[in-house]
Amino acid sequence: MAVRKYFCTFPQHLISEPIVSYTLGAKFGVIPNIRAASITDTLALVAVEIEGKDDAIDRSVAYLRERGVRVEDMKD
Repeated sequence: MAVRKYFCTFPQHLISEPIVSYTLGAKFGVIPNIRAASITDTLALVAVEIEGKDDAIDRSVAYLRERGVRVEDMKD
């Protein structure tokens, strides 16, 4: 299993959806771990680790981007 780290910026219309905490695990079989977050009424900034098979992580990141989340790789 791989672990990759990302910095995600969520637009206002997605803030109330459990995309990271529920959808990624249920839909792609990955384990998301929110490491830090700053959330306001208009914007959410989230540092997240995603653990799983490489292809599942790739599909989960693609899904986030398709939904309008800006996803950036975090380097150690």
